[in-house]
Amino acid sequence: MGSILSLRTYRHDVLTHSHEHAQVVISLSGKLDFEVEGRASVLQQQHLMVIPAGAHHTCGSPQGSRCLVLDVPGENWLGQSLGAHAQASRRLLDTPSHLPLDHGQHTLVNWLANSPVSDPLIAHQGAILLLASLNNLATEQAQPKRLPYAALDAYIEQNAAYPLQVADLARIAGLSCARLHSRFISECAQTPMDYLRQRRLRSALTLLRQSTLPIGEVASRVGYASQSAFAAAMLREFGASPSALRRECGDN
Repeated sequence: MGSILSLRTYRHDVLTHSHEHAQVVISLSGKLDFEVEGRASVLQQQHLMVIPAGAHHTCGSPQGSRCLVLDVPGENWLGQSLGAHAQASRRLLDTPSHLPLDHGQHTLVNWLANSPVSDPLIAHQGAILLLASLNNLATEQAQPKRLPYAALDAYIEQNAAYPLQVADLARIAGLSCARLHSRFISECAQTPMDYLRQRRLRSALTLLRQSTLPIGEVASRVGYASQSAFAAAMLREFGASPSALRRECGDN
């Protein structure tokens, strides 16, 4: 970690990472797509994002975004620098939050953005003032909404025979591809493409068990042009070939 306070410009390149210290990102201009621990939002002027220590987060700005970033040095620094304000700052920094600035906070942020924050004294004192001013902000209580699985499943089922991409699912969910990927990993421990493949194969299993369609037709209906590729996918997913899965159903 470098300076406590820094001015940064975010571009279209998507950053996905986590770090051991808490961070506060305050938008000065532009819009920054953000997702912290599965909660997606758009950070814009006069708003800030709190990123707790260790929280996985993703951000990117297609049009460019300029931000003031506070990298909190650590627990000891809070206690030594903020005194009676330290406990409130700990509570603030423990929860991922997207919060608005009031007029006084906005004035302070503008002053810091136009100051030489590379100066250690200004960075240190500015960070203390900034955190103390933020302690009256209420953290968001709403839980992040889960992905719209019913809508995603319906779309996959209706279009299973056609080539489907992550962008198709992202459009249904109202998220960018990067956000969708992060949300699936967070909520399902699998990628969107893994989820799509699994839904297709489960649809195929239903068709094998509930219809007399030829196996090649079943493969085509769930998006497999090659019957051999379909058979290999079913074997990996269910441990048996399509014909064996159909026989099992008949035997039962």
